[in-house]
Amino acid sequence: MGRTQIVACLIVGLWTSGIVGCTKERPITVGSKNFTEQVILGEIVAQHLEHRLGRHVDRQLNLGGTLLVHQALVNGDIDLYPEYTGTALATVLKLPPAHDPVAAMALVRAEYRAQFGVEWMDPLGFNNTFAMVIRGEDARTSKTATLSEAARYSPGWNLGVGYEFQQRSDGLAGLLKTYNLPILGSPTTMDLGLLYKALEQRHVSMVAGNATDGQLSVLDVLILQDDKRYFPPYDCALAVRRKSLEANPPLRQALTELAGLFTDLTMRKLNYQVDGAHRPVREVAEQFLRDAGLRR
Repeated sequence: MGRTQIVACLIVGLWTSGIVGCTKERPITVGSKNFTEQVILGEIVAQHLEHRLGRHVDRQLNLGGTLLVHQALVNGDIDLYPEYTGTALATVLKLPPAHDPVAAMALVRAEYRAQFGVEWMDPLGFNNTFAMVIRGEDARTSKTATLSEAARYSPGWNLGVGYEFQQRSDGLAGLLKTYNLPILGSPTTMDLGLLYKALEQRHVSMVAGNATDGQLSVLDVLILQDDKRYFPPYDCALAVRRKSLEANPPLRQALTELAGLFTDLTMRKLNYQVDGAHRPVREVAEQFLRDAGLRR
């Protein structure tokens, strides 16, 4: 192509997208929030789409917090990202928590579709809700497996929590009211990364973690069953712009292939591979897709 043709093509390309040779297909962009689990999921989705659709997928991973990434989705800066039902209800929609997972998903789907033109795909399969964790040896000695049984533990518990858990509407205050847990003194607040070390070193005897924390896959600990269903569900699914699905017909089917592939344990192991074993995210994502039979 000569210089005159190139210049003409560039000029015309500013005014129209219908001339062959002057434009190219807009890439799909996958986003994520700024913590390990989200970055892993974003990379898995991006690699899967590249394999299934046979085209490059842009990545805007580690973008920031919930509201920033949600706004990027609504603005069309990204096409999709992983989100959690509990977070969508409380942080984005400003609605009370729904404790039934089916009802929570139905409500989130309806509100996102109506307010933002965003579709929620079927859940990926894991629920990253809060998790009250004790040492395995203490669970075995005291025969404690549920939060109701923990409430009857006469010595009481030294509790370690993250700063946010102490302030949240679905956090500490409601937990203590629901189960009347015997807490010795005031809970110890600390960075989330220190919770399991404090539990191992016996500075505390119970911690408030998350169900997919990587260390849960390697430590001798027990997640106490939330038998009164106090904690709301945080089922993870891909939130996708409706316009992106309409513009890319194969996209929906490719994303549907990821539904139900993750369990809480699977996600814990993936998180540990990155945070604990320090493996590159891209490598961990590739291995997951191979193990799931989604690529060679």
